Amino acid sequence: NFFNVHSSSFSTSAIKSQNVQQVAGTKRICIVGAGPAGFYAAQYLLKQLSDCAVDIVEKLPVPFGLVRFGVAPDHPEVKNVINTFTKTADNPRLRFFGNVTLGSDVTLQELRERYHAVLLTYGADQDRELQLNNEQQAHVISARKFVAWYNGLPGAEKLQPDLNGRDVTIVGQGNVAVDVARMLLSPIDNLKVTDTTDYALEALANSKVERVHLVGRRGPLQAAFTIKELREMLKLSQVETRWRPEDFKGIDAQLDKLQRPRKRLTELMLKSLGEQNSRQTNAATKQFLPVFLRAPKAIAEREMEFAITELKENSAVATEATERLPADLILRSIGYKSSCADAGINFDARSGHVFNEQGRVLRDKESKQTEPGLYVAGWLGTGPTGVILTTMNGAFAVAKTICDDIAAGAFDTTSLKPGFMADQKRVVTWEGWQRIDKHETEAGKAKGKPREKIVSIAEMLRIAGV
Repeated sequence: NFFNVHSSSFSTSAIKSQNVQQVAGTKRICIVGAGPAGFYAAQYLLKQLSDCAVDIVEKLPVPFGLVRFGVAPDHPEVKNVINTFTKTADNPRLRFFGNVTLGSDVTLQELRERYHAVLLTYGADQDRELQLNNEQQAHVISARKFVAWYNGLPGAEKLQPDLNGRDVTIVGQGNVAVDVARMLLSPIDNLKVTDTTDYALEALANSKVERVHLVGRRGPLQAAFTIKELREMLKLSQVETRWRPEDFKGIDAQLDKLQRPRKRLTELMLKSLGEQNSRQTNAATKQFLPVFLRAPKAIAEREMEFAITELKENSAVATEATERLPADLILRSIGYKSSCADAGINFDARSGHVFNEQGRVLRDKESKQTEPGLYVAGWLGTGPTGVILTTMNGAFAVAKTICDDIAAGAFDTTSLKPGFMADQKRVVTWEGWQRIDKHETEAGKAKGKPREKIVSIAEMLRIAGV
């Protein structure tokens, strides 16, 4: 498992500072996963239930999930949500247990016995694959792993992507794909003032990449990136964006039928296309090359073959015609899926998420009976869709469902529950995370960066004092 964390022996004295006394009537809720869905749910529960205590269990020693390890380093404003999460964590009724892995350090059954309700929010940590021959070759890697590499996810530093070739082809056109393209093409001075890991900065500084193809199977009207992401690409210094005019035939005639966000994005693409022949490109040393209506067909050495597609009722249908694009490195960015962390979870392996109805986990798919007191939120429940705002709304909705179920007596909340016991485990408390945070920000300040992330689990545990 890409995110897996191993634990070993632990002295219980390290968590005395966050013991929450069990009082009769206290509703104990455990949230598995300290990413956005987990923190937003905790925020809602603590606000709405004055008699609840919330414990967050997280497999990494550090909190915040994709906000820390998924958001692009040059988007610090998106990471400001960490301030909100920190306020939630400061609530005396919340405890954080980092470096605890569901399925190995603790089972779902054990958590269900120790809490009145359990909410699973551990996210999506696997990739959807192209299902092509040669996909396992070294020059084909997932965009998720590449993002984890420059963002300092423990273990990802071993990735060592080969940036010695001229051409990178990214399969997929979502915001993650554009983030990766921007990181590959950005002037290194832009990145030196971000929290990009030092080893990634060194590799990007020495990169020979000059052209990045961003390939999607559908047309410009179905592009999955946002206008904000595109604007950033168009403003990159020393980078020229080159569109293919044939991809935009008839597009301007459809503008009036589009909803406002899609219309604005399409207008920006058309404006950029109209200006590209008159732009002064002498200063550009790199190229960003969006390519539409191409479906991945075959992987070869230093190139990739695509079927040329046609749109039929908004779906891309492959034709007999093909095109080959140069690809010294191929980055797959066609979506994530979750993994089943514990055998007790009713998990849909095909779709990669937990069987549920509006956040209530189902006992089985057929009967639609729910498992009282067991819930799921975030990408683990919905699949990987939307942005942090989408996750927030979804987490609030599931947290409200928990409150409604408690009020309706859908499961027992009268018995005393002990909560998580950390004996024999090296657990990072919130105070331990604060020590890591302080260490990282001080190390970053010395280099003119917001933080220098620690990527070693052992080092994190040492600094946390466990």
